[in-house]
Amino acid sequence: MGDTRKPAVRLRRTPLPPVIPAQMGIQSKGAMNRAPMRLHNTPGSKLRSSPYRQSPPPPSAPQTLCYHGATMMDKLVEGARQLALPLTEHQVEQFQTYYEQLADWNQRVNLTAITDYEEVQVKHFVDSLTIVLALEASAWVNGSFGLLDIGTGAGMPGIPLKIVHPKARLVLLDSVAKKTAFLRHIVKELGLAKTEVITERAEAIAHLPDYRERFDLVVCRAVSQLATVAELTLPFCRIGGLAVIPKKDGIERELTHANAAVDILGGKLRTIREVTIKGLEQHILVVLEKTSMTPPAYPRRPGIPTKRPLH
Repeated sequence: MGDTRKPAVRLRRTPLPPVIPAQMGIQSKGAMNRAPMRLHNTPGSKLRSSPYRQSPPPPSAPQTLCYHGATMMDKLVEGARQLALPLTEHQVEQFQTYYEQLADWNQRVNLTAITDYEEVQVKHFVDSLTIVLALEASAWVNGSFGLLDIGTGAGMPGIPLKIVHPKARLVLLDSVAKKTAFLRHIVKELGLAKTEVITERAEAIAHLPDYRERFDLVVCRAVSQLATVAELTLPFCRIGGLAVIPKKDGIERELTHANAAVDILGGKLRTIREVTIKGLEQHILVVLEKTSMTPPAYPRRPGIPTKRPLH
């Protein structure tokens, strides 16, 4: 018979790690000078140990709504304050939405050359609101009034004025379909009631009964000569209404040439208001008042007021 005994099993020895003094309760000379080990945690990390003392985190400061590193619409809020137009939180949010949509659409549609956050606040929004300087003596300004913005482009000054005077009836007029597409979008986004967008030339709709001599206030930021702008604006004003035309200072000669046109169109120069807001120096407002009905022949057919201004 063969040998039935099992072979002996050999035990494999694994060397033990060396014992370090700290594991035996003995501190090394360097460790004796260290601060006791503390446990600390940071948001989003696992609990870990650190041999250094940890200062408690500073108390969090109250949060202020910011945009691009600045308080949201701070330039606008300050400019409106100087115009005695304290803005509500809702109105500030509307202007913020307006800016964001303007910047977004401007990448596809040529709406404005000014896109910087602070520049838009001053050169578009506050500049639009300066129109109120011409309305101080108007009995209708605090109630519901009719406002027409001719050649409005991206909606200025009409939309900023509508935001601060929500009861106004607003008509935004521009002949470029891509711009009026943006206007319809932003009117919906801002929830502006009693607002109409029209794609047409001013010379054409000024002869329609629904628009001719129907407005308390007509505004136009066009860079055309004053006589041309007067022919485009005054036919829409009711008697006693105003046409407010933003201009730069130094227009004495232009005013002289426009006097005859304003008279023919049934208006008169009411006043010239200077704008003293920082960043809008040398801006003025030419305010025309409608005193009699505009003759039916005016405005002349599209393009003629610009090519051959009245004089």
